[in-house]
Amino acid sequence: MQGYLDSLIAAGWFSALPVQVVYAGGMLLAGAVVLFVFILLVAGFTTFVERRIWARIHSRVGPNRVGPQGVLQWLADGLKLFMKEDLIPAAADRKLFRMAPYVVLMGFVATFAVIPFSSRLVIAEMDIGLLFVLTVTSLVVVGILMAGWASNNKWSLIGGIRGAAQIVSYEIPAGLSILPVVLLAGTLNMQELIRQQGWAPWDWTLFANPFAFVAFFLFFTAALAEGNRTPFDLPEAETELVAGFVTEYSGVRYLMFFLVEWGNLYVIGALVTTMFLGGWNIPPVTDSVFLQTLLEFLTFFFKAYFWVFVAIWIRGTLPRVRVDQLMSVCWKYLVPIAFVNAIATALWIIAFPHGNRVVAFVMTGIGAALVALFFSRVAFHLRRSRVRARNQFTLSPFA
Repeated sequence: MQGYLDSLIAAGWFSALPVQVVYAGGMLLAGAVVLFVFILLVAGFTTFVERRIWARIHSRVGPNRVGPQGVLQWLADGLKLFMKEDLIPAAADRKLFRMAPYVVLMGFVATFAVIPFSSRLVIAEMDIGLLFVLTVTSLVVVGILMAGWASNNKWSLIGGIRGAAQIVSYEIPAGLSILPVVLLAGTLNMQELIRQQGWAPWDWTLFANPFAFVAFFLFFTAALAEGNRTPFDLPEAETELVAGFVTEYSGVRYLMFFLVEWGNLYVIGALVTTMFLGGWNIPPVTDSVFLQTLLEFLTFFFKAYFWVFVAIWIRGTLPRVRVDQLMSVCWKYLVPIAFVNAIATALWIIAFPHGNRVVAFVMTGIGAALVALFFSRVAFHLRRSRVRARNQFTLSPFA
């Protein structure tokens, strides 16, 4: 985005305006496009995809009435929430109550400023891109605490405190898991992280060495916990806290919190794709700038959205943990493992300053074997479930 604005300014466009105003206007326009065209569509459609995948996992039907196969259900839900009355409890702190959803939304939307959708599609290419993401996502903690405190409801307050404790705690293993990637690449620039990788799996950071492989799983687990996703959704534990910090919210403000939760899944996938999976890198298949940008964008999008599917799969499969188990996993296991892993990565770089291609090929083979084993088990259970369903139908007295 900045390079495009520089070229327009050099060509004489916006000559009557100060450069700072042009940059600010360009960033605001890009942010509006990302928010209203990309985020709302992705987050909204993810609600439909999530419920259909859950239904398939649980042998249910799921939404199938609004539009073909229920594909417009997310629009119906959004319109319903927009038309609901915006209620504020009489005893609530009205200013903080109103402000909290916007603080959470701001911390989420700001991450898209540095997410590199392709080699040319990025709003701001910062040298401290990863640090910027870690910084702005911390605003979510403030918004959750504000929502819980301002509601003047004990369930909301407990949910807000739980959310703050959970997010702050899991930021530590997440940050320590990012450190090996930064040590290997020598940069915090997200575009540069992708440029130093390649389109082939053996060129990805994920398979660079065993410690990067461990860092990937640590980061994804910690990111799910930071995003309040099952099995770590303790701030919204319905059986304990009604709806946690959103108990007193309704209408559009209620929608904002869950827009952030669903959209945050894509942010997690985008960070994983950028740091570990080669980002938008594609083989050299075309000389057209437009086609190359389109292919890079699609490559990045589907890599990132695959991890949205994995997060949905995990939520439909695993039970919620207890709050003491949640904190024990972080402090007793993830933090020490991530700390040792970061030190081991530094020692690896000292031993192999230019990397080790043999290890990269071996790690790629191990990763492919694990993926093949995983999907073979999935296929086995799918076949067994079909056989069981067929036998139950045959033996049923109503057949």
